[in-house]
Amino acid sequence: MTDTLETPASTGVDARPVTLQAATQTPTALWNDSADPHELAVAIAEYGAVGATCNPVIAYTCIQQDPATWEPRIRAIAAEHPTAGESWIGWKAVEELSIAAAAQLLPAFEASGGRNGRLSMQTDPRLHRDRDALVEQAVRFSQLAPNIIVKIPATAVGIAAIEEAAYRGVSINATVSFTVAQVVAVGEAIERALDRRTADGLPEQEFGHVVTLMAGRFDDWLKTVVKRDHVMVDPGILEWAGVAAVKNAYRVFQERGFRSRVLVAAFRNALQWSEFQGGDLVVSPPFQWSRDINANAFPWRPDAIDDEVPAHVIAALRAATPEFARGYDVDGMTVDEFDRFGATVTTLRQFLDADAKLDALVRDIIVPAA
Repeated sequence: MTDTLETPASTGVDARPVTLQAATQTPTALWNDSADPHELAVAIAEYGAVGATCNPVIAYTCIQQDPATWEPRIRAIAAEHPTAGESWIGWKAVEELSIAAAAQLLPAFEASGGRNGRLSMQTDPRLHRDRDALVEQAVRFSQLAPNIIVKIPATAVGIAAIEEAAYRGVSINATVSFTVAQVVAVGEAIERALDRRTADGLPEQEFGHVVTLMAGRFDDWLKTVVKRDHVMVDPGILEWAGVAAVKNAYRVFQERGFRSRVLVAAFRNALQWSEFQGGDLVVSPPFQWSRDINANAFPWRPDAIDDEVPAHVIAALRAATPEFARGYDVDGMTVDEFDRFGATVTTLRQFLDADAKLDALVRDIIVPAA
């Protein structure tokens, strides 16, 4: 008697990575929260990723962890531009990293007509107070590759820059964004920009605009607050705050017909992937999160986006701290309050610190210690 080899087709079991299953069976797009070329290649080929992102922390980490590639390249950049400073050289390396990642995503960009296949490149966080400087850098970054999408912070100044940059034809990804009020304000700004383009007879195209809600960083902030204020709460409840905020934001975007999509980032638990499947949005886990989700075959539902977060969870979060309502409610904050929200301050400082670390890394390469 001859044994018959069982295959996924013969058993009816889908053995593909669960992220790839979800990507092919729902409108929910998977992006990779890293521009590392090796990780991105796997995420595209095996996990179903159709987008990626870069920010100061990611860029610094990629360059630091691949000295064989980047140390000689940074020396070469310095030699090619003998009057350039450390910061300029570092950002030139970031541009090259981003352009290479964008090339990996170009097939997905072309296949989707520009809706996906985007590489998110972040504006210099040191420009966060200067609307015009953010706009000018966004315009320049958008010209580095056809599928670059530019990240601008969802602060008061940043949202003004987002509207102007979107009007000028820049594909937008809002960042430093943690709350429903922020993403709705960005969504409205993009709508105004698109309406202005139409009124002025500018060409219509698929810009692929996305508005990030950093769900895990919202969770982090609430955990910081309840610890600071000595609030006793079921710790599991706090894992649902970012999920709840994303679901609420998504509902608002659908109701208002915004032409941008919500993007979920800053993963802290697998629910921040599985609870949004079925929605016309983007989930962007770091590469290791995608690897772990697939290694564990973490379960997902094709209509999970429609499931409400239990009412008792929302009530417990509201009772734990008023900071939850500020992040969850559409009118939880005014635009002028965005800049001082705890998660905004914490994240912006982290991005600024990464810029300083990149400067120091370049310094050590071009001016090595004696």
